[in-house]
Amino acid sequence: MSNSNSEHPVPVPSELVQAALRVAQDRKAAVADVPLQAIAQEAGISRSTLLRRLGGGRSALDEAVRAAGIDPGGQKPVRERAIESGAALISSHGLASLSLERVASAAQCSVHSLYAAFGGRDEMLQAIFLRYSPIVDVEAVVATQPTDLESTVRKIYALMAKAIGREPRVMPALLAELLARPQDESVQSLIQYVYPRLFAGVGKWLTAEIAAGRIRDLPPLLLIQQMSSPLVMHLLLRPATQQIPDLPSPPIEEVCETFAGTFLRAVALPARASGDSGPS
Repeated sequence: MSNSNSEHPVPVPSELVQAALRVAQDRKAAVADVPLQAIAQEAGISRSTLLRRLGGGRSALDEAVRAAGIDPGGQKPVRERAIESGAALISSHGLASLSLERVASAAQCSVHSLYAAFGGRDEMLQAIFLRYSPIVDVEAVVATQPTDLESTVRKIYALMAKAIGREPRVMPALLAELLARPQDESVQSLIQYVYPRLFAGVGKWLTAEIAAGRIRDLPPLLLIQQMSSPLVMHLLLRPATQQIPDLPSPPIEEVCETFAGTFLRAVALPARASGDSGPS
């Protein structure tokens, strides 16, 4: 006969959860490492009463603590586990597989704890994108307002290659979804989050480079696409083309250098003389 408590977990009163959290905080320990006797004492009840209210064991208490958005112990925080589990789902099964229920199951947490950690599915997807895309690192590079155009471009190419080539393959999966279903609600939600941020960082840097007379005066969107598209296409096709016999596959460093050089030759302008005040 199956255990009814496992099928229908005993609801744990909030005062017991709070008692467990207080003891854990006082002891500077994880909730899972706090003896039930100490929790019972903090709650003002006997250990046997505590066990009865928990349904005979502490699994219901651990789950109630997780539902409050707190890791009871022995695992990474809910947010970290969810980001990693969500990334693995996207890489293996595509964006459609990213549901709060599936992530909660993979991350061993409750759906309620995911709402507490992120706010919703769209926000969770944004967090996964920020973790596995190059955007945060690229923002850090361009935020220093560099004057060395070539060095900055090469750093950006290296960051793009690292992000797209890493496991789990979140970026290839998201790019494939963007190409296959551009009108999908999840894709549109992510685009509406990413593009303003992209233009606030990379777009602002490119605009400054145009104003300084270092690159051609082209729309920032076209410059971003001209810079990223050749490398992105190569990296997306690379796992397949590497399987073709006798087809040379240059090292990633050489690929980045080639495409960075091509971009710079296409958009960079000759250095102005010191007396030149800028483009008319």
